[in-house]
Amino acid sequence: MQQHLVISLISNDKPGVVEKLSAVVAENGGNWEDSRMAHFAGKFAGILRVSVPADSCQGLKDALAALSGDDFKLVVEEAVAVAAGPQQTVTLKLVGNDRPGIVREISRALAARQINMEQLETGYGSTPWSGEPLFTAECVITVAEDMDLDGLRDELDEIANELGVEIDCEEIASTL
Repeated sequence: MQQHLVISLISNDKPGVVEKLSAVVAENGGNWEDSRMAHFAGKFAGILRVSVPADSCQGLKDALAALSGDDFKLVVEEAVAVAAGPQQTVTLKLVGNDRPGIVREISRALAARQINMEQLETGYGSTPWSGEPLFTAECVITVAEDMDLDGLRDELDEIANELGVEIDCEEIASTL
């Protein structure tokens, strides 16, 4: 039986961070499955999911704990299986002039409808034509197959108007 671990990482950004982490995972029978990692302001941060045979799980956890003292800050959690009925996946894409509160307003609207964010990626840059601060976000959510997406779109349109941004809401796929 396989056990899944979710590992978050923060380290100083330098060559070899991923190699060191991946070596510990491999040397302890783990399989690197999913990850998202990036450089932020001199730090390297990431989150990953690994699978490991149940009888090797504690050994991997111990090895990761030993790595934590090596300029790594790690949090290791056992993954929990979540059962769900028929679902649909929706992507929200936002672009607009940057201002405080954009993520708060969108996340508040989703939480009020009991919608959980599966993924959130944001960016900050400047508009090519004026140099004004530009904020972008892409959010993936999974909702019940019978959810009223038109109602969600209407609410997001209201928020977009209040914030002066554009929000597109597109269904990606339905899953069981």
